[in-house]
Amino acid sequence: MDKPKVIVICGPTASGKTSLSISLAKKINGEIVSCDSMQIYKEMDIGSAKPTVEEMQEIKHYLVDFVSPEKRYSVSEYKEDASKAIEEIINKGKTPIIVGGTGLYLNSLIYNIQYNEMEVDLNYRRELEKEAEEYGLVEVLYNRAKEIDPEAMEKVSANDKKRITRVLEIYNATGRNKTELEKKSRKEVPYNYLIFGINMERSILYDRINKRVDIMLEQGLIEEVKNLINKYSNMPTAMQGLGYKEVKEFLDGNISKEEMIEKIKMETRRYAKRQITWFKRIENIIWLDGLNKTEENVNSIMEVYGE
Repeated sequence: MDKPKVIVICGPTASGKTSLSISLAKKINGEIVSCDSMQIYKEMDIGSAKPTVEEMQEIKHYLVDFVSPEKRYSVSEYKEDASKAIEEIINKGKTPIIVGGTGLYLNSLIYNIQYNEMEVDLNYRRELEKEAEEYGLVEVLYNRAKEIDPEAMEKVSANDKKRITRVLEIYNATGRNKTELEKKSRKEVPYNYLIFGINMERSILYDRINKRVDIMLEQGLIEEVKNLINKYSNMPTAMQGLGYKEVKEFLDGNISKEEMIEKIKMETRRYAKRQITWFKRIENIIWLDGLNKTEENVNSIMEVYGE
């Protein structure tokens, strides 16, 4: 029996994934499962570039706007929730379309990685935090993590304390690095994933990112962050998101508004570069030119989908 088809649309931030996925869903009777680690959070609409209310009314979206910013949300939770959403869509006789740019989330599905929840060694975590404070996150922990697991660290920013710590904690607990463990925990994939990546000339993508940041600020990103800080005392993961942490730095008086804007743009461009590197590793990915008309890319996907 043929495996059910599941379409994936991935690509760097600001590449046009949302508009393409909605146009496609209308054509093939599809529903969308978000694959974005920031769009999961409630009340974080502008900085995460969530689909608009109108867009979500047109096509049903799953795993958007459902986690409180106070909560941690793991890759294994995403895998479980996304798998349920995919099954629900298939059972309706519709086609699931996975859309987003969070590589860890995507890998969990397309390689069917089984995650074993690892207990956190709080003493070891405190040791790492102390080292980071005394000697610097990049100088010590980031470089150590790179030695332990160079492949995993290619996708991690030097300022991403959470992911750096995770790589070190896994190695400390198991004696194996994260990449090795994930490869060993891959199971047979239950679906036929048709994976499409959107790319475009780097200079054009970076220009789009810069413009998107300007639009987010016009839409009220600073106000959005202020409201979150006033409402929630602790946001362990949510406030690490691109745009959010830089605005918080500005609100805390650590950087000027101009520095904040430039920092958001620079960090987003760097993130986009890492996303492209990540997606290029996926076997059988079919690349689409983000500068094509949406209709052209929809037709390209439908040709493959119909085979």
